[in-house]
Amino acid sequence: MLIKHRAGWEMPESRVTPEHVFLNRRTFLGAAAALAVASPARAEEDPSAGLYPAKPNPAFADAGRPVTEAQYATTYNNYYEFGSSKRIAEAAARMPIRPWEVVIDGEVEAPQRLGIDDLLKQVMLEERIYRHRCVEAWAMVVPWTGFTVKRLVEIARPTADAKYVRFEGFNKPEFAPGQKDGLFTSYPWPYVEAITMAEALNDLPLMVTGAYGKPLPNSMGAPLRLHLPWKYGFKSIKGIVRVSFTKERPVSFWETLGPSEYGFWANVNPEVPHPRWSQDSEQMLGSGERVPTVIYNGYAEQVAHLYKDLGGEKLFM
Repeated sequence: MLIKHRAGWEMPESRVTPEHVFLNRRTFLGAAAALAVASPARAEEDPSAGLYPAKPNPAFADAGRPVTEAQYATTYNNYYEFGSSKRIAEAAARMPIRPWEVVIDGEVEAPQRLGIDDLLKQVMLEERIYRHRCVEAWAMVVPWTGFTVKRLVEIARPTADAKYVRFEGFNKPEFAPGQKDGLFTSYPWPYVEAITMAEALNDLPLMVTGAYGKPLPNSMGAPLRLHLPWKYGFKSIKGIVRVSFTKERPVSFWETLGPSEYGFWANVNPEVPHPRWSQDSEQMLGSGERVPTVIYNGYAEQVAHLYKDLGGEKLFM
């Protein structure tokens, strides 16, 4: 008798899109078409467009939930560089993403400054379908395209002294109204996030350059962002311009602003509430369905071991 052992991230079949629909590539072609409609035109055409759609990685072909329609995922975004509203897609689209350079420095064999298109020549892009869980208790599922953080580490060639990877976003107030005027001008720009080297070398973290079979829209962090599917979304920094390898643990953007509410680790846990709201359920973007939150956002099998010796740390917020 064959007994199926359901993976930790899998949902009951009643919540999963039928396989013949979910795995049909035409679904993603349709989503890509929706992306073109939903996303405002960029300041210029993306020269990397010919790299998409990338080959799907079969190990990450099913996130256990239906893929969120592109029209929702590309137009409902927390991106405070462009303002306090989640409807920042039009403002974000005006920011040029070429030329765009990424500095790699810190505890590395030799610092580097790479144009984004030169960086893309050194990697193999793939498509992975991942969950995304916002700390505000909404969620989505996106077919991301990118390359592993592990590959970025290989390109960087860190020394044995490197314990953390610090990511820094852009600071361009001439294009980003949230950095120039209004409520957020006093914030400690640029946006900064960090992970440990152990997390960086895990297979899950993805350097994202595309979504829905196309180059990443500006509203979602083009031309380069991070995605950490087991952590709350504020850890997945957008618009990356610098990657630094450090001995000491960096203090991230939201830790600086609200250390009582936002911690370094920020792993998803339904049993640990945010100080101002519960995290035990989440609302799916687009459908509006309310579903239970899952520990590590459903990726415990892949990442829980990273934290087994950190009992004294606040791992979940």
